[in-house]
Amino acid sequence: MREHVIDTGLLKELRIEGAQREDQGRSVPTWVWGVVAGGVALALAGGAAWWFLAGHKPIPVLTVTVRANGQGPAADAVLQATGYVTARRMATVSAQMTGTLTEVLIDEGFRVRKGQVLARLDDTGLKASLAAAEAQVYTAQANLGQLRAQLAQAQADERRQAELSASGMTTRQSREQSATAVKTVSAQLEAAQRQVEAAQAQVRVARVNFDYATVRAPFDGVVTARAAQVGEIISPLSAGGGFTRTGVGTIVDMDSLEVSVDVNEAYIAQVKPDMPCEAVLDAYPDWKIPAHVVAVIPSADRGKATVKVRVALEQKDDRVVPDMGVRVSFLAAKPVAAAKPVPGVLLPPDALVDRDGGLAVFVVQDGRAERRAVKLAGDVGKFRLATDGLKPGETVVVSPPAELKQGSPIVSKD
Repeated sequence: MREHVIDTGLLKELRIEGAQREDQGRSVPTWVWGVVAGGVALALAGGAAWWFLAGHKPIPVLTVTVRANGQGPAADAVLQATGYVTARRMATVSAQMTGTLTEVLIDEGFRVRKGQVLARLDDTGLKASLAAAEAQVYTAQANLGQLRAQLAQAQADERRQAELSASGMTTRQSREQSATAVKTVSAQLEAAQRQVEAAQAQVRVARVNFDYATVRAPFDGVVTARAAQVGEIISPLSAGGGFTRTGVGTIVDMDSLEVSVDVNEAYIAQVKPDMPCEAVLDAYPDWKIPAHVVAVIPSADRGKATVKVRVALEQKDDRVVPDMGVRVSFLAAKPVAAAKPVPGVLLPPDALVDRDGGLAVFVVQDGRAERRAVKLAGDVGKFRLATDGLKPGETVVVSPPAELKQGSPIVSKD
């Protein structure tokens, strides 16, 4: 055992004299209070650190994102493919003649009816041609009237010559001349009648050309593009220099919209005509449009190894426009029409907790748990239907641990 040697000199120095004991009884030295305060502060700091680490350490939890009732994927989808909305009936409208635009009566988004005037061209020359053709008709008709009068006179002369010839009061030559006159005027009358018909035909041609100066809608639709302005020259044929327009605008028949999708050739055998489908537009992911296969185009794309399939939409809506992206689910059977789902959110049963006498869930908000009361309406399959307290797309905690409370920091388990 180690021996301890006590230095007597040090003990003498530590000895407290009587005067010092009297002073100690009266007040505590300052250095003693400093030691005590440092110890208390150290203890408090240690307690605060332990409380912070124990109370603010993130709690690992399982989470799930809830969705609205009736927004689940098709359960009996055979395969899926992507494509675009296309129009089977679309036309770039132009005039049937070359001319200068004097009026453009359409713009993008306008709805037009069949035969509605879309634009007008300068028709000054055409109007003059039509007036000239109509004048030719009037001249031919007047000539025809004159010849009809001459024919009536010639026929009357022939009758008189026949009466005189019967009584022997005229010569045979006179009777023959009257008969020849009737035949001559009759031939002239026939020619005049043909001239009238030709003049009327010229009027019809002039009117058709005059009507070409007015551009009309070929069918009901919506204007998707306006390609020309007043003062520009349009022509049904492309002209050099790039200064001549070939069309006034583009019209799309919205009732002819359908979907064109590319199906991998390895799965094309599963697609049949009249096969039921569901189409979901990229712009409206929560809207399912009933559809069916129209035809499988008998041609493959060598570069993409796909086959094009035409899909008809069974619901028409103004939200569907050409060239929209769409995802098509090919179904094994046509979905059975069901009642409109009850509005609400599908909630996993394990997410519910009974706290403070009511059902609630913990929603993930900025890395912390937010306790939120919910109202339930019943079961939808393996889910509980929450009609109040939650919104689609929110993330909730599944099987919340007992220590999870309002505001607790949480982290999702991998």
